[in-house]
Amino acid sequence: MTLGIDIGGSGIKGAPVDLDRGEFALPRLRVPTPQPSTPSACARAMGEIVEHFAGRDDGPIGITIPAPVIDGVTPSMANLDQTWAGFAAEDFLTGQLRRPVTLLNDADAAGIAEMRFGAGRDRGGLVIMTTLGTGIGTALFHNGVLIPNSELGHMEVDGHDAETRASSGYREREGLSWKKWARHLQRYYAALERLLCPDLFIVGGGVSKKHERFLPLLDLRTPIVPARLRNEAGIIGAALAARHRADGA
Repeated sequence: MTLGIDIGGSGIKGAPVDLDRGEFALPRLRVPTPQPSTPSACARAMGEIVEHFAGRDDGPIGITIPAPVIDGVTPSMANLDQTWAGFAAEDFLTGQLRRPVTLLNDADAAGIAEMRFGAGRDRGGLVIMTTLGTGIGTALFHNGVLIPNSELGHMEVDGHDAETRASSGYREREGLSWKKWARHLQRYYAALERLLCPDLFIVGGGVSKKHERFLPLLDLRTPIVPARLRNEAGIIGAALAARHRADGA
């Protein structure tokens, strides 16, 4: 088992993961994301999760964060406190939690899990994982290899940052019907298709459990399928990344 933790804007969730089966070994624990969501405050919240599972898993920890991660540093931050921007977060969390930490972008983590255990398993070519939530996260894989920190949720579509019109959060804030929201999704995925010519789109995030309400409304050349691991993907992918680094693979 390896512990995975997923930092979100409203909640921090963690669970030990059975990496042979790609599933939680024990029920996850969720604690509220502190406000303000500074590194120190979030580290204390994550400490509750680590302590809760102490004795069951004392090895490395994989942690996802809603930001790019370059050499352990979060160069920018959108959905947590701005003190994370330019912060050496991985080293800080390793010291605070007293366990080796592997920090990675949350969409990248979800994509890692989907490529290993979910909808992307055994798929070659260019696979694009998108997570539709408060914003849009993306993860790119070429022949199963991650191209990290893609941040394609922020590409410009129709003169706007894409996630400001195509995220699930936008649909909820504006009270859009599935049909009206699908028009925004169509423009977003069509733009990705023109730019990158992928072999497969995988759609994750909490809204993916209702995929039958909007995916059939899209008209794309590229196959587009729902994620299989739903909201467990980030935690599972984080644990996979931590174990991969610990094993030196």
